[in-house]
Amino acid sequence: MVPNESPKDSPLEQLAAAVIGGGEASNIGSVTGMAMPPIEQWKPAFCGDLDMEIRADGSWWHESTPIKRLELVKLFASILRRESDGFYYLITPVEKVRIRVLLHPLLVIDAEPLPGTLPETLVLTLNTGGQILLDGNHLLATEPRAADAAYVNLSRGLTALFSRPAWYRLVDRLDDQGALHSAGLRFPLA
Repeated sequence: MVPNESPKDSPLEQLAAAVIGGGEASNIGSVTGMAMPPIEQWKPAFCGDLDMEIRADGSWWHESTPIKRLELVKLFASILRRESDGFYYLITPVEKVRIRVLLHPLLVIDAEPLPGTLPETLVLTLNTGGQILLDGNHLLATEPRAADAAYVNLSRGLTALFSRPAWYRLVDRLDDQGALHSAGLRFPLA
């Protein structure tokens, strides 16, 4: 894999077209905002470790070089899964490679009420373009490895750490007991 090569010639671009379908309309619940490939159905053999890591700030790196193309980060995020062994893998129909994640693979960059929802439901925007509802399927928890931080559980064993601005938006919404309310649920943060 060559994460920063031209999209016209890249095998990754071909994979993106095959599994994502070329960019459909936004899907709330998807980490990329697009249709997610069916990696749960793919059973490739483990091919080893890939020199790729997701750093604590949410940046993606390959062979000590930052991956700057958002399209490639979104593609990788769409095929990322955390398995029961605690490791993160990129899954394609023909290969499965392990990558390093230093804290959480994704970041929440914004949190705001979804218009027209009763009870009020917060929609969380991810650094990969996806939007997730803070609800019973995506639970909020405090992050013990980072001061004054929280993360949300996502599908495929993934998690997203709240960026500092998104964290402050949550704190502004806390009730008198230090809890956040979304989708009729109470999430204690204090």
